[in-house]
Amino acid sequence: MMNQLPLILLVDDEEEILDFLERILQPRYAVLKTSNGQEALQALSAHVVQLIISDVMMPDMDGFELCSLIKSNVEYSHIPVILLTAKNTIQAKVQGLELGADAYIEKPFSKEHLLAQMASLLANRNMVREYFANSPLVHINSMAHTKADEQFLATLHAIIIEHMEEVELDVEQLARYMNMSRVTLYRKITAISDHTPLELIHITRLKKAAELLVSGDYKMYEIAAMTGFSSQSNFTRNFHKQFGVAPTDYALRKNKDS
Repeated sequence: MMNQLPLILLVDDEEEILDFLERILQPRYAVLKTSNGQEALQALSAHVVQLIISDVMMPDMDGFELCSLIKSNVEYSHIPVILLTAKNTIQAKVQGLELGADAYIEKPFSKEHLLAQMASLLANRNMVREYFANSPLVHINSMAHTKADEQFLATLHAIIIEHMEEVELDVEQLARYMNMSRVTLYRKITAISDHTPLELIHITRLKKAAELLVSGDYKMYEIAAMTGFSSQSNFTRNFHKQFGVAPTDYALRKNKDS
């Protein structure tokens, strides 16, 4: 059974620091310890990690380079990265943030500060996902945290829209269209959106339907067919379940607002 605690990847070449961080984190998080950038990348390919804490000063591959690799790789680009460093110059901080680090904490740091920063990053990600799923007209790109995320989500969205009328569209077909393995696509979609690929396809159909409802150009049964629902009643039921409002009421409310 999967561990329900968020999995945190630690990267530091000093064992005492790794042990110290593990002690701080362990009651609230599951912890994975690695001693260099290469080990960290191997761990990322084998585990579903929610957040990374990396030292900056490490031999071979420093924390800046590791952060840059993570943020430019579409498989991991959504994962928040906290850099820890004894370098307290403004230049070092700016460099870390420019490479996509989500937070930069100077050593020595307080346990409370680190835990608060982690909780804030994870809660922020959850709020963004929930807002996307519950708001009919919020675009999928609202969940992007990096350029790599943006490109991935834009391509994914375009493909779902293009094949929307195919009632049978599933993760196998989506992976083929995206030119990714099924496993990689599944992991990326669930990590970035907290939904399975099928759930994300479903939400994208309903969001497209919301757009069409607002346009006022189509009848309800046409919208149901255009967005890949087997019947108007099936569409109406699913729309209400996702957004808490019936499609007809949603269209009336939107047209009244405009």
